Amino acid sequence: MSGFLDDMAARSAARVAQALRHESLRVLERRARQAPPGAPLRLSSTGFDVIAELKLRSPAAGPLGDAGQDWQGRVAAYARGGAAAVSVLTEPTRFDGSLEHLRLAAAVLGPLGVPAMRKDFLVDPYQVLEARAAGAGGVLVILRMLPRARIVELLDAAAEHGMFVLLEAFDEADLAMARDLTAPDREQSILVGVNCRDLQTLGVVQERFAALAPLLPAGRPSVAESGVASGADARRMQELGYRVALIGTALMAREDPSQLLHEIFEATRTVQR
Repeated sequence: MSGFLDDMAARSAARVAQALRHESLRVLERRARQAPPGAPLRLSSTGFDVIAELKLRSPAAGPLGDAGQDWQGRVAAYARGGAAAVSVLTEPTRFDGSLEHLRLAAAVLGPLGVPAMRKDFLVDPYQVLEARAAGAGGVLVILRMLPRARIVELLDAAAEHGMFVLLEAFDEADLAMARDLTAPDREQSILVGVNCRDLQTLGVVQERFAALAPLLPAGRPSVAESGVASGADARRMQELGYRVALIGTALMAREDPSQLLHEIFEATRTVQR
């Protein structure tokens, strides 16, 4: 595991310990079960999809907006622009995120029929329940951060609460684990993503998408994460076999993010696959 992920995992575990001092697992479980169901993840039948991201800060790019920006309006614009889901960063120390952002986003997205997904450095099933209690319909799980047994616990917690999971991979070993974890007998909505971010430099390594595409698990939607900033980028990902792009920085940089979503769908949904 990289130094960056080591640091994020330690910070995440500390947040779990702090949260447990304020709310027991039993109480949180009850809140999660009482939360209104999250909108289901529905992928388009006409081609490519986008998971749009609400990200207030990037460790690589710095702040991605100003404190007075209408974040809830941006989330609504993502949904109305055709995003299949909205990823919400909840990590506070490097991404300026919070569970409150997730709760507010889920409240906006629910009536629009689009699920919110918690994106964080999850290390404990407690955090899956936090996401569900906040209204999320899915969570992201980073494969190389955790032992297989803990990942299974996270998957099981999500399945029990009707949530989809995006498994994030960086290399061949991650994808080997993903193929094992997504065997056909696991009847759960699971996507498998390749993140092309270099965890040492935080730069983008576009070549990783092509190198790892043949190793993606069959029968599960594949997601290109990081490095997609245009319709042409999305078209290249589609040609490599990716079904979805997770886009954060490029959408956050747009005053009207629906324009970029339109450009991506124009470039990809006309392709006959």
